[in-house]
Amino acid sequence: MRNIKLTIEYDGKDFNGWQKQPNKLNIQGTIEKAIGKITGEEVELMASGRTDRGVHAISQVANFKTNSKLPIEKFPIAINSNMKSSIRIKNAEEVDEKFHSRLSCKKKTYRYVINNSKYGSSIYRNLETHIPIKLDIEKMKEAVKYFEGEHDFKAFRASGTSSKSSVRTIYKAKVIEKQDERIWIELTGNGFLYNMVRIIAGTLVDVGLGKIEPKEIKDIIESKDRQKAGKTLAPQGLFLVNVKYE
Repeated sequence: MRNIKLTIEYDGKDFNGWQKQPNKLNIQGTIEKAIGKITGEEVELMASGRTDRGVHAISQVANFKTNSKLPIEKFPIAINSNMKSSIRIKNAEEVDEKFHSRLSCKKKTYRYVINNSKYGSSIYRNLETHIPIKLDIEKMKEAVKYFEGEHDFKAFRASGTSSKSSVRTIYKAKVIEKQDERIWIELTGNGFLYNMVRIIAGTLVDVGLGKIEPKEIKDIIESKDRQKAGKTLAPQGLFLVNVKYE
């Protein structure tokens, strides 16, 4: 039995999230069907984490077990040829049988993309969130640093989460000003709660709008009160950028 690790890119716009669901187009099920066509097997694809409806990935990682003898370098081409182009397998490698995409994961990086121009973009509208009011980026840069470290992120968790603990560690938190009037919010952590990145992004937008002062972030975290944090921003601005296993 071989254990195959896939690196996957996808545009989440047309999908009802990663997780397999009956009668709903999803990423996991789409890839599993493509693998089944080339291996003749019914496989279970395990991801580093589930992304929600409309969320994208630049480098999602997933693995599956197979008895197929197909050469490893042929897997990406074969799987891609059986899927719509909104999902691409970027790499395949054979890994140790104990490797598990979620349980072996050490760090993940998410990026939230904001278009802060006056009129937004028709071409990239499904890959970013448009906020036409000019944001104070320096205040946002100051505020984002309060998220670094180990905290109870209960104030930044949406209802409906299955996680028993809301304690997570953020290793690096950045607000990056791009030259094209776009703002990137990047968070690297050991794990993320349901909608956590989108709520943090919404809170930072409130900082940029002057509704929240940077120093208030500390109090919001300590309050563990969801009502004190910002709104949950739309899913199309969110990307899973990187997954680390070391």
